[in-house]
Amino acid sequence: MTTLMIQGTTSDAGKSTVVAGLCRVLKRRGVSVAPFKPQNMALNSAVTSDGGEIGRSTALQAQAAGVIPHSDMNPVLLKPETDRGAQVILRGKVYGHMDALDYHAFKRTAQESVMAAWQALEQRYDVIIAEGAGSPAEINLRKGDIANMGFAEAADCPVLLVGDIDRGGVFAQLVGTLALLSDSEQARTKGFIINRFRGDIALLEPGLEWLEAHTQKPVLGTLPYLQGLLLDAEDSIGTVQAEKESQTLKVIVPALPRISNHTDFDPLRLHPQVSLSFIGPDQPIPPADVIVLPGSKSTASDLAWLKRQGWDAAITRHLRYGGKVLGICGGFQMLGEWVDDPDGLEGAPGKMAGLGLLPLTTRMVAGKQLRNVSGVLVGEEAKVEGYEIHNGVSEGPALSRPLFDVGTHLDGAISEDGQVMGTYLHGLFDHPEACQALLTKLGLAKAGSVDYNAHREQALERLADTLEAHLDIDAILALIASSSAAKQSLCPSALTKDR
Repeated sequence: MTTLMIQGTTSDAGKSTVVAGLCRVLKRRGVSVAPFKPQNMALNSAVTSDGGEIGRSTALQAQAAGVIPHSDMNPVLLKPETDRGAQVILRGKVYGHMDALDYHAFKRTAQESVMAAWQALEQRYDVIIAEGAGSPAEINLRKGDIANMGFAEAADCPVLLVGDIDRGGVFAQLVGTLALLSDSEQARTKGFIINRFRGDIALLEPGLEWLEAHTQKPVLGTLPYLQGLLLDAEDSIGTVQAEKESQTLKVIVPALPRISNHTDFDPLRLHPQVSLSFIGPDQPIPPADVIVLPGSKSTASDLAWLKRQGWDAAITRHLRYGGKVLGICGGFQMLGEWVDDPDGLEGAPGKMAGLGLLPLTTRMVAGKQLRNVSGVLVGEEAKVEGYEIHNGVSEGPALSRPLFDVGTHLDGAISEDGQVMGTYLHGLFDHPEACQALLTKLGLAKAGSVDYNAHREQALERLADTLEAHLDIDAILALIASSSAAKQSLCPSALTKDR
């Protein structure tokens, strides 16, 4: 077994994308490969085959590798609940809630989970492509680091460093990051990848030559800016929109402070008949056909924010004029009459009045619901596939009019007039049949569909094609196969055979 780690000069430098692309490149060559992210901080997550929870981007990388997501692939997941505290998930299961200082002291225990998960993957795959988090040069966080060089040193694996030229200052990013590493960390950094380049590569080449001469490390490729590439985001809200037809359904989504799993809306971003906008804090709330309340990691505090921003009055006005409202997970809970969190599982203990649009109440209870589900839209044959990630248990008359039947249980609710609906299901628009049927319910005449899973596959193939064309793949494969352990367990021809 061998591990290659991709680190970045900054957050959003392109680490996740490069890891996904390399996983697909290796899959094409018939190599048994898995992604690995030691520590992730993200509110976009996925449910794994073993009933755990990992970051959404790692699940996408597993798809790129052609393997089933497992909690070992992201052993530490931090889900922020406040600016100073987060829910800590170890190997797929909730461990507890910690503030930043407590977690810093907890890292030794977290490292044990990281190394145990990595060693478990060692037994099942020939190659692991690991991903760092943020930057390895955050000197205030280097003590006890498990996310970047701390893991690379413990696993004794080579590192490639990604810099984002679209931000500007890419040479300072790369050289400065390298300068802040220890001697052993600099030695295990085997080369650079420059990401998101636009323009004539000839104009960049003198800088690349200088970088190689100055650092004595190779630039293994320059990746172009991939216009329109939409893949599941780790955390930041994307802005990619497909070109739209003249007749569109206008959908707006409040960008909650603790919005979670906003990847639910990626199929709508792509849909030619839907115009989707996220509305941030203090922005005017525009007229729309549909308002969707998204998932939230801190339902009560995000509900309070929603009210302070005037969304409650805007939703009342919206419904008066015939608009539709859809709530997903935390957004579904907000639609009810009360949200009760007596033990403070998502923030300060207390009970808060909901928006009162559905006759139900929600109580936060210990024991997070984590499951992948499939079923149909109630009253129709439209198939749906999705996943549940939530603490709350909802009760009330509204549930007698469910939105989905997922076999093991009925999910969600729809008001008698059909204007308000809610569900605990994430990924509800991913299946083309559900996408089409839901958009029809939301008021889109002659709604088409988008097959988002097919789109993911196309995007991953496009990404792998780009890496094959613009990176020195032979050098990267030689680096992967360079350890003595790899030479013993991995057939070199498997890494280099033609697609």
